[in-house]
Amino acid sequence: MMNSEDLQTAKYLTKENMKSMAPSIFAEKPSSEVSKHYTHIPTTKVIDDMELLGWKPIDAKEVKARKKATRGFQKHLITFRNDDVIINGSDGDTVYPQILLTNSHDGKNSFQFQAGLYRLVCSNGLVIADTQFEAVKMRHMGYTFEDLQEKIKEMVEKLPLTVESMNKMKAQEMEQEQIIQFAKDAINTRFSEKELNRIKIDIDALIQPTRIEDKGNDLWSVFNVVQEKIIDGDFEYRAGGKLRKARQIKNFKQDMKINKELFEVALNYVN
Repeated sequence: MMNSEDLQTAKYLTKENMKSMAPSIFAEKPSSEVSKHYTHIPTTKVIDDMELLGWKPIDAKEVKARKKATRGFQKHLITFRNDDVIINGSDGDTVYPQILLTNSHDGKNSFQFQAGLYRLVCSNGLVIADTQFEAVKMRHMGYTFEDLQEKIKEMVEKLPLTVESMNKMKAQEMEQEQIIQFAKDAINTRFSEKELNRIKIDIDALIQPTRIEDKGNDLWSVFNVVQEKIIDGDFEYRAGGKLRKARQIKNFKQDMKINKELFEVALNYVN
């Protein structure tokens, strides 16, 4: 993951970069298991079209293929950023809106676009809750540049809603009891109730800021501290009497799911 200095001078990914990170993006034909009615639109076509709209790739990932037949065609993620679309906080907290595209070439997924944020101060990505930004889906059949252009325009037009939510979070001061309860609600996004019954998590450590920029009792600061630790596995827990280090979330599907749920938890604390 890039640090703050890197992001300000970040070079967007070339196709050669992406090919080494997620080869499935470049499938020239679909998996042999797809229906004869399946229309193959290469993800690279959408990447080219997104670039025409000013959105360029900054990250690429793919899930591990569980079956040999889907290897090279599995679900993948491309994260896009537009240098002309930036949220400059009055407190110096710069945030870059992002568009996350997921697709696969095995016939199991349509193109799906979701909104995200990249927080410069901690080089951390967030995914906005569905209640604010419902995922935009596009079928492979009938795909057009004009349709893509309209969908992206709609997403950008909704960005003020996100700015408003961020500002409300920054204005929301929390008592210590609320901060602890928020952390408990947040940890439910990563662990099931059954898992939480057999492990013990140090909540005080979970809410402890790791950098001076995140110190504060406002909801935005608390949310970012807890979100980063939950996703990066930067916390410990006891299981069966043994102290264990949490694992970093590396599967992008799980990362996106938890992130959206965390954003939803935070919105619930806005008065």
